[in-house]
Amino acid sequence: MVLSTIAARFSAASKSTKLSLAGLAVGIAGLVVQWVADPAKFGGFPPGILFIAACAALVVVASGRWWAPVSGVLISLWIVVGGWAAGQLTPNFRSGDAGTVTGTAVMTFGLVFAAVTGTTAMIAGRRARTDTPAR
Repeated sequence: MVLSTIAARFSAASKSTKLSLAGLAVGIAGLVVQWVADPAKFGGFPPGILFIAACAALVVVASGRWWAPVSGVLISLWIVVGGWAAGQLTPNFRSGDAGTVTGTAVMTFGLVFAAVTGTTAMIAGRRARTDTPAR
């Protein structure tokens, strides 16, 4: 019952919302590549994977509402912009480990894509909501 409800919500989500979720999945894939390349760097399981997956789940659960992608946008910006501002993203791009560089590039691309498409989905959803005539 719960899985069918989640599947129905996902299938009803806008194309931009689905693209945002795909971007989050690419971000997770990038983190997995980084983890495989240098497991000691994470001291166990990378917590970013759990944070991104939880935010993606929130997007699916809230789907159908114009603001549903907000958690995906926020986690994407937190990791990319926050990681860059904290000086943690740039050293990964300069690493001598090809896996770390590749994983960081894939993660960054996916999360930036998720932020852009999620923002687009929210704007389109909000406009559609305000453009709908009252009954």
